[in-house]
Amino acid sequence: MTDGQRSPTVDGQIVVSGLTKQYRNLRAVDNLSFTVEPGRVTGFLGPNGAGKTTTLRMLLNLVTPTAGTATVGGHRYADLTDPLRHVGAVLEASSAHKGRTGINHLRVICAAAGLPKQRAAEALEMVGLAPAAKRRFKGYSLGMKQRLGIAAAMLGDPRVLILDEPANGLDPEGIRWMRGFLKSLASQGRTVLVSSHLLSEMQLLADDVVIIAAGRLVRQGPVDRVIGSMAQGARVRVRTPNAEALTTALATESATVEADPTGPLLISGVDAPTVGRVALAAGVELHELTTERPDLERVFLELTAGKAGIR
Repeated sequence: MTDGQRSPTVDGQIVVSGLTKQYRNLRAVDNLSFTVEPGRVTGFLGPNGAGKTTTLRMLLNLVTPTAGTATVGGHRYADLTDPLRHVGAVLEASSAHKGRTGINHLRVICAAAGLPKQRAAEALEMVGLAPAAKRRFKGYSLGMKQRLGIAAAMLGDPRVLILDEPANGLDPEGIRWMRGFLKSLASQGRTVLVSSHLLSEMQLLADDVVIIAAGRLVRQGPVDRVIGSMAQGARVRVRTPNAEALTTALATESATVEADPTGPLLISGVDAPTVGRVALAAGVELHELTTERPDLERVFLELTAGKAGIR
């Protein structure tokens, strides 16, 4: 696929502005606005029922918004000429006729979209399914179906890729492959928007995150910046056989000490060097002294606490 076959006016920026979806008495998405930039992997995160899938469906013109807009390169998806050449999407594991082979499934899509037949084999190679090209769909595992869906999304060599839970059904090796694959697409200047519940994986994969809850935006930005915004939540983990003595000694430093169910003390309000100094002065033996910094999972849970819903 050459750049000359693609409309030069459609770049990869996704802009969601004031997007709202009302279902009778339920507001699934509520005045949601965010931007997804080309050349980056953006994680789209939220609790179950947060409105993620509804948002993606509105972006892909599968659901009509009650209000607001969602555009790719300044265009609504419905207004794109040859949309598969601009946007590839996987909202669930690929479905196909159970008796059809993987490559024939993709060839059917190519024929319907006016794409060259050879793109089917190229896309299968791209996602590591070439050895299973002639296997029937009914024999595919869930992870293979996920890869086939991604292959279908890549048939038009799109500048934008939108994936909903793409790691579902993948084993650890498959998840690692997915991470490398999506990062490589972003490095080519493509826009990659990924919805996922695997927060530890999102911390490794994503450059940016958009976090929503109850249909509303709660935080957006580069992963490091979002985690850094909770830096005040850093804690010091301490293991000691003299917990009571250390707790008493730290009271003079206005530290907050709580016991972790697994055994150590979790101390906030002071840093690790201060804890070490106080312990030394009090003659308290330490078996562990570690600074615990917030990770994406902890930040996500704090930002969305009590905001889960049913959509």
